[in-house]
Amino acid sequence: MRILARIAGLGAVALLIGAAPADLPQPLTVGVEGLRSPRGLLQICLTRLPDHFPDCTGDPDKRHFSIPAAQAANMALGDLPPGGYALAIIHDQNSNKKLDTFMGIPKEGVGFSENPPIRFGAPSFRSARFTVGGAAVRQDIRMKYFL
Repeated sequence: MRILARIAGLGAVALLIGAAPADLPQPLTVGVEGLRSPRGLLQICLTRLPDHFPDCTGDPDKRHFSIPAAQAANMALGDLPPGGYALAIIHDQNSNKKLDTFMGIPKEGVGFSENPPIRFGAPSFRSARFTVGGAAVRQDIRMKYFL
């Protein structure tokens, strides 16, 4: 009887171990392609809330990063709980911590997770959304320059 209970207990542990990775935080790594230059900063906004995309304004749970553009190839952004996220990046070439525009058109590069098409304005959260759960996640983002 004790042996059966022990085996059943080990089976439950094995089931829990097998199910655990989908529920555990997973690492997010981001690579950026197509930078105009290695100067300046990459201003990165990561959010789970569609209402706060793409700039994270007012998002109490946002993750914001300022990383030197020279480190763009492989940036570790930490572990994320499972769920849906969207990421927006500005290539802040003059390091003034904002997106410079001319008549509403970005003068600096922009990029988004999942590389959705950029037409008039930022893409939707839905088109930039990626999922974290069960394994490490990598997003390779292509920067776009309009001027």
